[in-house]
Amino acid sequence: MIDLRRAMRTLTKTPFVTAVAVLSLALGIGANAAIFSLFDQMLLRPLPVRAPDQLVNLVAPGPKPGAQSCNQAGDCDATLSYAMFRDLEQAGGPFAGVAAHRSFGANLAFEDQTLSASGMLVSGSYFPLLGVNPALGRVFGVSDDENIGEHSVVVLSYNYWENRLGKDPAILNQTLIVNGHPLTVVGVAAKNFVGTTLGVMPDVFVPLTMRAVMEPYFRDAGFENRQSYWTYVFARLKPGVTIEKAAQDINTVYAGIINEVEAPLQEGMSDATMTRFKEKRLQLEAGHRGQSSLHREARTPLNILFGITGVVLLIACANIANLLLARGAGRSQEMAIRGSLGASRTHLVGQLLTESVLLAILGGVASLVVARWTLAGITSMMPADVVASMQLQLSPTVAAFAGALALGTGLLFGFYPALHASRADLVTMLKASAGQPSGAKAAARFRASLVTAQIALSMALLVAAGLFIKSLVNVSRVDLGLETRNIVAFGISPLLNGYEAERSLALFQQAEEELAAIPGVTLVSAALVPVLGGSSWGTNVAVEGFQRGPDTDTNANFNQVGPQYLATLGMPLLAGREFDQADAEGAPKVAIINEAFARKFNLDPHQAVGKFMSAGIGPNDDELDTQIVGVMRDAKYNDVKQAVPPVFFTPYRQGQTAGFINFYVRTSLETDQLLKAIPEVVRRIDPNLPVEDLKTLDRQVRENTFADRLISTLAAAFAGIATLLAAVGLYGVLAYTVAQRTREIGLRMALGAAAGQVRGMVLKQVTLMLVVGGVIGVVAALALGKAAQALLFGMEGNDPWVVTTVAVLLGAIALGAGYLPARRASMVDPMLALRQD
Repeated sequence: MIDLRRAMRTLTKTPFVTAVAVLSLALGIGANAAIFSLFDQMLLRPLPVRAPDQLVNLVAPGPKPGAQSCNQAGDCDATLSYAMFRDLEQAGGPFAGVAAHRSFGANLAFEDQTLSASGMLVSGSYFPLLGVNPALGRVFGVSDDENIGEHSVVVLSYNYWENRLGKDPAILNQTLIVNGHPLTVVGVAAKNFVGTTLGVMPDVFVPLTMRAVMEPYFRDAGFENRQSYWTYVFARLKPGVTIEKAAQDINTVYAGIINEVEAPLQEGMSDATMTRFKEKRLQLEAGHRGQSSLHREARTPLNILFGITGVVLLIACANIANLLLARGAGRSQEMAIRGSLGASRTHLVGQLLTESVLLAILGGVASLVVARWTLAGITSMMPADVVASMQLQLSPTVAAFAGALALGTGLLFGFYPALHASRADLVTMLKASAGQPSGAKAAARFRASLVTAQIALSMALLVAAGLFIKSLVNVSRVDLGLETRNIVAFGISPLLNGYEAERSLALFQQAEEELAAIPGVTLVSAALVPVLGGSSWGTNVAVEGFQRGPDTDTNANFNQVGPQYLATLGMPLLAGREFDQADAEGAPKVAIINEAFARKFNLDPHQAVGKFMSAGIGPNDDELDTQIVGVMRDAKYNDVKQAVPPVFFTPYRQGQTAGFINFYVRTSLETDQLLKAIPEVVRRIDPNLPVEDLKTLDRQVRENTFADRLISTLAAAFAGIATLLAAVGLYGVLAYTVAQRTREIGLRMALGAAAGQVRGMVLKQVTLMLVVGGVIGVVAALALGKAAQALLFGMEGNDPWVVTTVAVLLGAIALGAGYLPARRASMVDPMLALRQD
């Protein structure tokens, strides 16, 4: 306690030094804590279930002829057919159980209020396998998932029960309308359980066998069709079974099913592809974090951001170490006197480390405020649906991390200054006070080394930030092939309210007419697949004049759109015409293709109009029933950064499964007025029909590239903080050096040294540190650029323009920080300097 009180008195005696140190630590630790919050949630935190380390995810890569459907739970390599899931479930083998799941969009209606929400289709084994208990009622068991389409039950998420239903226990056995179908509420899931897919927070859980009821566009045959891959499957290992042994055992079963059951079903497959098909094997991956594509997508950017914030903290520690060294030099006489009076060096080191740790604790407390601000900034740059599916807050784990970091940094930056300050003896101090040189050369070299390291680290961070900023600029300059200004987009899903296809089509046409009547609206159209929404639909096609072989890639993306779709979105036609009101059900089938489609299928864009094609065909199906009536210029489809894929468009009014759609409304007025008017229009048509994803198209584009903007902004901010800290550190070291060498400088000037020579002497020291640190920093920056290559767009990680610009900028900052001490040194009065001792 005595050491602690003494430490507090010492810190309050030097409020400026203490404030600078606390602020530096708050910035460094706070940035790390904020990124750790994301890192923990996306890459570290296990599912809140029983023994999560025993869970494994089943991945089934290899040839998958037929229909593939995947979502946020993982790419299509991770999906299995429903029939294969049931085969593996029955086989058991090395697994104590096998479960499947699939997310779906849900409209939830209760007491005349309809909410657009999210649902999860789960097998009867899902909850028992995870060991998730109900907060109310019961969860599903095997008996709730035995027969296709016959289990009209639902389990609510705790969040939906609490926020929408007021935790009303009377909800049990009541009816909740899910996608137009009445389901009986049998229970509420545990409070801390939000499903097994990061990025998806289901409001309701429905039996997997109810998919055709929940999603009418899903064919019942998808349960029997072994060429329909759509379920995500995980399993629990039996006690004592390793993941390697489980993979070996289950693949014996899997290989038998593939060769004996599924291989004979394949048609039109070449011998080489058949061989690969028969050799397919299941892969088992650790399942303790659930199944989500975010785990893979977030790993590289979060590792880089974590590395960047770690560097910021190192620079802050170097700054504080320099401050403590400078302060320690001023306390050398105190330490020497205390040592001569009997204080051991261990006690002196302990006293100084107590001061360092206390300083770090103060910085750690302040860092929680910085972390909260940083997380708020991150939240503002993320799409609303991503924010809703995550918990961007300071959890106890994050607070503990910040505390551990504070303690570790306190020891890190305090250890060497404590050792150095405590080794002084009384005789040396008395000589120093008599006018002999003070300050050890070792300490001076150490301070210079710290500043050189700060310059190197700042160089690396600034180059990384420059790379990300230039990449973001490249993304912003991408030619989208469409006009996004003054357009508002939104979706509706009448199918999820129980609408039949014919009634949905009538509603869409009514909506188009009423939207067009809004003052200021110039064009209205619609599309099944949202523009730059990150999703896509694809199918095999046959094209007149294009020869197909057994392994020929005939897949293309497709979209069903309304009249004047291209005009509404500003997509130019190269040849032919747009769809109009006459392209409806019963009229000849028509299509519009893009340039990429024409290239893939060997069509001349200017002569493709009039050719025939067909979609959704099998390998031996040559029926061509759709005429190409237009060719459009390539426009981005689902992702700003990806190359434009082959796409063909058909009129949604000729479709048979149109139960949901996205509208695009162009206005000549401010979009804010339109954003307010659209919900009223939809409410007049159907008050129980939720409006989904209402936003401007400009905002949709920004959300499509939010990861690039987030990384660039954070990298630039952290690099700026690091450079500022490095500049402060450089200034502090030089100012301290000039103060220590005042007598020497005065003597030099008394002997004839000019002011310019004195400035040059100080700036020479700056230049040396700058060159050494810059060279090391460039090497580190190139390594960082190589690691970040996958995140960069339209450039390499060793971009010379970025490196050169950063080198010039950092040089100017360093020389600017060094100029003030150099100027002060050149203004020393020789007579005063020589008389000061």
